[in-house]
Amino acid sequence: MKENKGSVFKSFLEYFYGNFIVLLLGLISLPLITRVMTEAEYGRTSMFQSAVSVVYIFAILGLDQGYIRFFYQDKISRKKLFYQCLFPSLLLIVIVSLIYFAFSSVFNNFLFERDGLDITLLVVGYAVTSIFERFLFLNIRMDQNGKLYSNLNILSKVLYIAFIFIFTSILGDDFRVVLYALTLPLFIVTLGLFLRFVKINHKEKISLLRANENDISWNELLKYSVPFIPMLLMEWLLSSMDKWSIRIFNDFSETGIYAAAMQIMVIILTIKITFVAFWSPIAMDKYENESEEVCKPFFADMFLKVQFLALSLAFLLTSLRGVVVLILGQRYRSAIKIIPFLALMPVLSIMFEMTGQGVKFVKKVKYLNYASLAAIITNLVGNTLFVPKYKGVGAALATAITYIVYFTIGTYFANKFYPVQYKFKTFILSLVIYSLYACFATYTDNQIISFAAGIFVFLIHLIINRKVIKALFDTAMDVFIKLRKRQ
Repeated sequence: MKENKGSVFKSFLEYFYGNFIVLLLGLISLPLITRVMTEAEYGRTSMFQSAVSVVYIFAILGLDQGYIRFFYQDKISRKKLFYQCLFPSLLLIVIVSLIYFAFSSVFNNFLFERDGLDITLLVVGYAVTSIFERFLFLNIRMDQNGKLYSNLNILSKVLYIAFIFIFTSILGDDFRVVLYALTLPLFIVTLGLFLRFVKINHKEKISLLRANENDISWNELLKYSVPFIPMLLMEWLLSSMDKWSIRIFNDFSETGIYAAAMQIMVIILTIKITFVAFWSPIAMDKYENESEEVCKPFFADMFLKVQFLALSLAFLLTSLRGVVVLILGQRYRSAIKIIPFLALMPVLSIMFEMTGQGVKFVKKVKYLNYASLAAIITNLVGNTLFVPKYKGVGAALATAITYIVYFTIGTYFANKFYPVQYKFKTFILSLVIYSLYACFATYTDNQIISFAAGIFVFLIHLIINRKVIKALFDTAMDVFIKLRKRQ
């Protein structure tokens, strides 16, 4: 695949428009939930997502990463690769789900301080369905079918909002409202995707037991995939340990406020989700099919542009957070102080999605575990030190420091095995400026002064990245001219 600037930009837009509409729909659903649900009940919903995520990580065995890595390998049966990755994960998730079901009373009371058969079925149903969903959506991504990916995300969000209305009218202020609204759309969309996959691939006959010449062996697949488990566990810790720490050292109400602040991050997280969905197939396809002389300059150029856009969003979101938080309602007002440091999480996650690809290219995934270990230790120490005293702000600070550590160490190993001339100085300078502004914004109560300071530092960020801005403008003009010519 040889993509010019226009086709890369067009591909990104196909992924982005769906997530942008999902973002707008999220701005409808979030205030609906926070105005109906108390902080404590909303805090319980974050425990649900945390629990099913860790079950998913151990069950998936990193095979989703194996699916990405070997999808473009020459003459491979993609249908067989799909089932090779799905079946071991499905077997494990069923075993883990049976264990959860057997001890559901203990688990439910620990997680939610509530129990019930419907809670157990929702946890198990969401966990099992998420395995199918992961590989089916990966199949769409690897086919680079951005339109279908976007349309399905929109459908999921519309169903989510519909079920919020339905179950709020039935259950009222009850955390199970969100559990139903998360699980039922996931099941409906995943079932449709699975039927589509079976219909498209029904003519190809495969055998999981008999190996062909071009097949990926079980040993090779697991050898590449399993080392991702610590990295995925690290990602779970980074997305969950802050909530767990607040839950342990404080209460469900503070957990709910923090979870609401995390939902505000959806503005940047939407970009992150879009970029991850778009970038992994593009990067792997280029590495497999084009020379290093073409690939490496392309990766370096994309890094420079993406870091500018990601940090620009962080600057603007933090500057305008006083306005954004209004949608949550008065009870969640204190979330305003959590946002500045929390915004670093999606920014650094996006950037590592770019720099970390080098380790995956050369199949040196185990080196990411060093970064994962350092991040886990940093996160645990940070939450232990900061959360008891500073609550949600402390958790956000611990998360920001952890992502900085993870990005730094992971990027070092990735660039060691697959050197790319990334312009880190520009990124680091803007990152330092943002971090200083985040410190100021967290501890000032005057939102007008905070906004003015934010605009000032944002202008400095623009000056630092003036060459990047010109390059982005030139790319946008190229795309515009090509579109005009087609019309």
